[in-house]
Amino acid sequence: MELLEIKNIKKVFQKNLALNDVSFSIPKGSIFGLLGPNGAGKTTLIRIITQILGPDSGEIYFNGIPLKQEKINSIGYMPEEKGLYKKMKVGEQLLYLAQLKGMSSKDAKTQIRFWLEKLDIVSWYNKTLDELSKGMHQKVQFISTVISQPKLLILDEPFSGLDPINANLLKQEILELNQKGTTIIFSTHRMGDVDELCDDIALINKGQIILSGTVKDIKNQFKENIFKADFTGVEESEIHKHSHFIRKEDNHFLFKLAEGQSPNELLKGLISNGFEINGFSEVIPTINDIFISQISKNNQI
Repeated sequence: MELLEIKNIKKVFQKNLALNDVSFSIPKGSIFGLLGPNGAGKTTLIRIITQILGPDSGEIYFNGIPLKQEKINSIGYMPEEKGLYKKMKVGEQLLYLAQLKGMSSKDAKTQIRFWLEKLDIVSWYNKTLDELSKGMHQKVQFISTVISQPKLLILDEPFSGLDPINANLLKQEILELNQKGTTIIFSTHRMGDVDELCDDIALINKGQIILSGTVKDIKNQFKENIFKADFTGVEESEIHKHSHFIRKEDNHFLFKLAEGQSPNELLKGLISNGFEINGFSEVIPTINDIFISQISKNNQI
């Protein structure tokens, strides 16, 4: 079942077409990657989903019902540009923001204590934001976004400013929230994180969706029948003579199947030539590979 359905969204700023007939859906319980280069329209679309902006045409459905302002408390939004009050204490700020989302003081304080303990930052409670580093700001912003237990969580560059240890900590929290039923929209330029976290993606460029679907299906769509093999005790010059050899990459030898040829036939041919094979597997394109190729292709149109 779909939690969010984006239908024919169009948005124009002066004479700039920011979004042009954008449509896709987000399955309930998924981690959904909203991807695209700078200026593609991602932030505009997120602002329409969160009711900060209205579309010129089109509709958004939340749980099958047109999304209205009264449903906004079901959505948590962590923007790339942070909006916290630097002179306000962490605890007071989290309480204030939670109550803006409709939480009672009692429930908010319980959740604040839970998250500060979970992220091992209880000592920050009485610190002001200007006493904290950028990475610490990011953790506080994350808590302020999830504290009301939203059904839909929108994270825009959530790992910005975090060191690898804290980025991994936040990833684990995101995965845990998802496992408990939270649907997540994840917008980032770090394609490795998309490969690691996302179930589905939509790729937007110049205000239009140019690719969408499950990560698995999209990778299968763009694979090129290329296989990599690792050898023992073989001279590189011998491998270069093989008819299906294309290149060496990161100590792997890459081969492209002929039309109609099965991987087993290629493997059998390599073995029959006397090559001792330590590893053999298909090369699946990364989301980064697909992102670069499809944006480049679309920009040429």
